[in-house]
Amino acid sequence: MANIDNSRERRPRAPLAPWIKGTAATIGSILVTMLGLLFVTFIIGRVMPIDPVLAIVGERASQETYDAVYHQLGLDKPLLVQFGYYLWDVLHGDFGDSLLNARPVSEDIARVFPATFELATIGVAIGIFLGVPLGVIAAVKRGSWIDQIARVVALVGYSMPIFWLGLMGLLVFYGILGWVGGPGRLDIFYEDIVPTRTGMILIDSAIARDWSVFWNAFSHIILPASLLGYYSLAYISRMTRSFMLEQMNSEYVTTARVKGMSERQVIWGHAFKNIRVQLITVIALSYANLLEGSVLTEIIFSWPGIGSYITTALLSADMNAVLGGTVVVGLIFICLNIFSDLLYRVFDPRSK
Repeated sequence: MANIDNSRERRPRAPLAPWIKGTAATIGSILVTMLGLLFVTFIIGRVMPIDPVLAIVGERASQETYDAVYHQLGLDKPLLVQFGYYLWDVLHGDFGDSLLNARPVSEDIARVFPATFELATIGVAIGIFLGVPLGVIAAVKRGSWIDQIARVVALVGYSMPIFWLGLMGLLVFYGILGWVGGPGRLDIFYEDIVPTRTGMILIDSAIARDWSVFWNAFSHIILPASLLGYYSLAYISRMTRSFMLEQMNSEYVTTARVKGMSERQVIWGHAFKNIRVQLITVIALSYANLLEGSVLTEIIFSWPGIGSYITTALLSADMNAVLGGTVVVGLIFICLNIFSDLLYRVFDPRSK
């Protein structure tokens, strides 16, 4: 009996094999996705009807100059070798130099990305704090006037072109009422007053305790962020309503009500708790779309973010900048998927 007891004590509590296997599968899928992203961007750079050599030397350059640059760029080597060079450079953070300003593309992206990050973060925060409660209330009050308003709000947010909303917002709230600041991140008078630490003016001005710059930056960002927030709100509220309706019709909700639980406990303690994992995916996708798809908003409001940067580079045939920005946007999607997967494990222990 003693031997049996000792063998039971030495028995491991939980095998590590499933955890190791799941972690390895996740890392493998991330690496394959990143490799596929880099391969696609490389192919795009090669099939675009733009000659990178002419973009550098100009159309009046001699044939000798053209051949020298062609050889320097490695375009005379096999395609697989070119992809190897491209992969090596990207892994070292080297996207080449921009043709517009002769600066490294990685430096340009580091300079413009905080503006997009600041704008998209405020926008998705508006979408979460307004869209989630609106979707829950619409589901609970299904068929009521609140539900009808929520559905109209979501429909308008989906159907209305964001560039039209941006132009109308500038006309009404800036041009006529004067409630918000105009295009750009700051008025000219407030530029270069606070030192750049994070690249996000609201945070930098708060760190410097320069509240005049802070409120001027806030007056400029509130309108484009609200438009992106409305777009995010429409998607989040619609999906939240759909998830909640499914839960409210479940048997466990009826059982909870029969047991005498309050409506607040039933809605937020039971039904909403079971849709948190689904909402994580919705919010992550919404955030990624705002980071990647705010091009029109940045153009309308002259917002110096990554969307505006990629658009300007594309119109100028600056393929190094275009591909570098595309890779960064793709990496953002991958990182957000990883983050949402981690949150799955926190809110849903069954996924571990």
